[in-house]
Amino acid sequence: MQWDVIIIGAGAAGLMAAITAARRGRRVLLLEHQAKPGRKILISGGGRCNFTNLYASPENYLSQNPHFCKSALARYTPGDFIAWIEAHGIPYHEKKLGQLFCDRSASDILEMLLSEAAQAGVKIHTGVRVHSLRKTEVFVLETAHETLLADKVILATGGLSIPKVGASDLGYRLAKFFGHRMVSPEPGLVPLIFSEAQMAFAELRGLALDTRVTLPEINFRENALFTHQGLSGPAILQISSYWKAGEVLEINFLPDLDLAHLFEAWVQEKQPAQVTSLLDAYLPRRFVRFWSEKYFPAKPAFRFDPAEKQALFQALQAWQMLPAKTAGYSKAEVTTGGLDTAQVSSKTLESRLVPGLYFVGELLDVTGWLGGYNFQWAWASGHAAGQAV
Repeated sequence: MQWDVIIIGAGAAGLMAAITAARRGRRVLLLEHQAKPGRKILISGGGRCNFTNLYASPENYLSQNPHFCKSALARYTPGDFIAWIEAHGIPYHEKKLGQLFCDRSASDILEMLLSEAAQAGVKIHTGVRVHSLRKTEVFVLETAHETLLADKVILATGGLSIPKVGASDLGYRLAKFFGHRMVSPEPGLVPLIFSEAQMAFAELRGLALDTRVTLPEINFRENALFTHQGLSGPAILQISSYWKAGEVLEINFLPDLDLAHLFEAWVQEKQPAQVTSLLDAYLPRRFVRFWSEKYFPAKPAFRFDPAEKQALFQALQAWQMLPAKTAGYSKAEVTTGGLDTAQVSSKTLESRLVPGLYFVGELLDVTGWLGGYNFQWAWASGHAAGQAV
């Protein structure tokens, strides 16, 4: 049998593309190399699936071409997906910053997608490993057990993050075979590891603080979490997608406070308490004591000399971290980089090199922020390709 469309990869983007195409009367075969589809959906958001973000916009995505994602995102919005899950009676809530989660379980989202796929006539084959893909008059796809033919093919194989749920480089290899360029893939939304020189700070593991974390081109204001190896937490995961080896992060542990003004008030009052005791009102005591041992004396503010005062400000509001590396793909939520979007139509997501070949989701050089943005890209890109095939 020759299929109208074969989709490789039954994650969020692949399922959306399959449903959209099948609803338009296409004969669709969806292939998945895992035993079950949608495994990454099930583990996302701590098992609650942060399925979109109310405020998703092109500014929330990284890409060498920041304009590429605009068309797909404009044509399938968070409101479109919300209306869909509401029609299925799936309860959800906003956690913070526009992040929407299922009230019950991520399985609600996956079951909705699988139900919609079945109703639309999508055929899903699991446990299928694709060995090769070539194009003659049609696409010829070889698996371990059969040869499949299709008029069009959508690659929805994702990136390299979280290999334990089946991530692989299959999509990259197939795209390269057809002549597509790559933007170097890297782990994204990933914890950062201390250098040997700063490994002592791992003593603070388990401590989370409200921070502003800054690189020259961007900053994020959310919690940072000390771990046994480095730093994690939302602010660190966000900025990790932008971080390059050798770059220094600047961290403000008192982002709402004018520390210089407060310090001068303590000086004017001749406040007899030690600065460490005064800082306990703003920061965890464990952190203050550890930081004091490293950077500033435990004595009243009016006894600080100019160098000590500057060291205090630097340590608390412009602390420097030079990460040794990221925690790697096993801990990364996404993969940055991917297929060069210059060789892909932003409207249809079709290859500019190979007519009938499409790319969706994380496979492309489009990476969203933490907080439901990557799911929204999966829905939007899958919908755009499904409409086009």
